[in-house]
Amino acid sequence: MATGFVLITTQAGQEIAVRDAVRKIENVTGQWIVFGLHDLFVKVEAEDEAELTRCIVKDVRSIPGIAETRTLIGAEI
Repeated sequence: MATGFVLITTQAGQEIAVRDAVRKIENVTGQWIVFGLHDLFVKVEAEDEAELTRCIVKDVRSIPGIAETRTLIGAEI
């Protein structure tokens, strides 16, 4: 199992629309609107890193209203 966390900065006023769009993505297992540098915190889980990457790059980042993303990949040590 691969886990990633995506920190999303939205365009002004797009927080709710982006959250609602992210919520519909199959691999998204959690999403929270947050205050601070970023507007949304999203947890993504997939069978492997290839699927995780595809989901983040093709599904999450393509949502209208997203200005910037930062992705953290969980590591098993």
